[in-house]
Amino acid sequence: MGAIATADSVVTAETLRITEIFYSLQGEARTVGLPTVFVRLTGCPLRCLYCDTEYAFHGGELMTLENIASQVAQYKPAFVTVTGGEPLAQPNCLPLLSMLCDQGYEVSLETSGAMPVADVDPRVVKVLDLKTPASGEVARNDYGNINHLTANDQLKFVICDRGDYEWARFKIDEYALAPTVSDVLFSPSHEQLAPRELAEWILADNLPVRMQLQLHKYLWDDAPGH
Repeated sequence: MGAIATADSVVTAETLRITEIFYSLQGEARTVGLPTVFVRLTGCPLRCLYCDTEYAFHGGELMTLENIASQVAQYKPAFVTVTGGEPLAQPNCLPLLSMLCDQGYEVSLETSGAMPVADVDPRVVKVLDLKTPASGEVARNDYGNINHLTANDQLKFVICDRGDYEWARFKIDEYALAPTVSDVLFSPSHEQLAPRELAEWILADNLPVRMQLQLHKYLWDDAPGH
């Protein structure tokens, strides 16, 4: 961080607006089922039709990066996930990610793919969610982000219908996604697409993807704080 001239700039330079910090089981992605601390940032420029975290669009509490890190440390976690909303909509998400990595956690970032990821600390596992046509936000995808994904990262598609499935299947081939990242994740949109139907499509096409269900929705009925 650069020089800080005024009290107001201290607030701007060293804080993030936080909706919640909580300890739960990771509900999806490569570390599903593992105890994880979640840092949910407030705000999102997207409005996906299936969004399950609308409560994080507004409000929240301004917290210093040091205070956030202190609250995370109280749980003594091995894994920390920074999520939203869209966490990268707040520029100070980047120094928070680096701070958490410096403290020895395995840090993952859940991001929509609409915000640039080029400056995310390379130690962070990026879980990038490409928006499908039925999400209502497919036009917001920044495909340049794919150039910044590595074998440490994951790419996620939330599938709402057969059209989404075919679109995602095309993108896997178009961008050679399977060899680029550690996992390509397909999630059925909760209560919109039957999980068994998605599973059957994947098997029929022998797709190189990992199907996942959102564990937290089955354990805690999607309640905040889980």
